[in-house]
Amino acid sequence: MLRKLLFVGLLAASTITASAAAELPVVELTAGFHRIEAEVAANQADRSQGLMHRRAMPQNRGMIFVFPVSAVHCFWMKNTPLPLAIAFLDEKGVIVHIDEMAPETETSHCPPRSARFALEMNTGWFKAKGLKPGAVIGGIERLPAGR
Repeated sequence: MLRKLLFVGLLAASTITASAAAELPVVELTAGFHRIEAEVAANQADRSQGLMHRRAMPQNRGMIFVFPVSAVHCFWMKNTPLPLAIAFLDEKGVIVHIDEMAPETETSHCPPRSARFALEMNTGWFKAKGLKPGAVIGGIERLPAGR
């Protein structure tokens, strides 16, 4: 009985996480000829939740954080068991900084200068694609305004 209750509880928790993720709009971005399906976190609640509690993410899937203004926006990995890479982007989608983030840590990851967007992908994704600061992420113009 206890095993059955535990299974039902885990199933309910995964359903809640999956349905919460499904509610976010998805936009197609590009990095050269690489296609990215990015969930859009454009308000404070969605940005605060981010990819917390996710254990896996498809290879070319990520999350784009849209801020109302350019600033030095910092990220951490509290409650995030999935190792991630983050690229900070300026207003035009130019990568200004890339960092790798270890899971379940509270280390701050901040760009060296102002950024308007942050794109989180699976760890090593940017490096594997040969993307560095100065590369451009396409499709930024299709994003909603941050609020």
